[in-house]
Amino acid sequence: MRMPPARATLTILAVTIAAWAIVTATGYDQIAGYAGGFIPARFSGEAVPPTLEMMVRGIGFVPKWLTPLTATLLHGGALHIAFNMLIMGFCGRFVEAAIGARGIIILYIAGAYVAALGHYLAGPTEAFPMIGASGAVSAVIGAYALLYGEKRRNFENRRLNQIANVAWLAGAWVLLQLMVGFAAWGGTGGGGIAIAAHIGGFFAGLALAQPLLLLRYRRA
Repeated sequence: MRMPPARATLTILAVTIAAWAIVTATGYDQIAGYAGGFIPARFSGEAVPPTLEMMVRGIGFVPKWLTPLTATLLHGGALHIAFNMLIMGFCGRFVEAAIGARGIIILYIAGAYVAALGHYLAGPTEAFPMIGASGAVSAVIGAYALLYGEKRRNFENRRLNQIANVAWLAGAWVLLQLMVGFAAWGGTGGGGIAIAAHIGGFFAGLALAQPLLLLRYRRA
């Protein structure tokens, strides 16, 4: 079966890649990371270190409520954005085919904000910016896993099977993220991986996949 064009997914890819290319080509990538990255300390009332203030002097910080979104447009290098966009391109086209263009945009934005919330809860006084689309992409991965993954049938009741399937996917993802975090911590002292953001985004994908699917076909 031929899939419909994934216009929203391609738009997300194009905007994200263009934003990264522009700030990298102009040499503003590091400054943009501080100005537009998600910094938990800005939400908890903690004073932002003077070094960060100096980094964005002349530009200023992006309004803090927008930073969960602007952070998705900023990446730490070519490998970082290539990995995120590869996964987004693969999973996104399938998820968009199921929940529609509007649905995947809602999912992506919600995933970005839930991922930021997870990162905040893990370290509310953290003054170092979180950048990258990994949290939002994790929401798309969560939706993909729920919509297209093999369904486990452990119970006769359909609702119980749905709950068990969500619990299985969530548990597997959390375990995987903890293993990645442990490996990174052991090898590089932390690795700069926002594990809580990945977990939060994935849970957002699990929670929103079916409601967005129902929303699309109720409108049809």
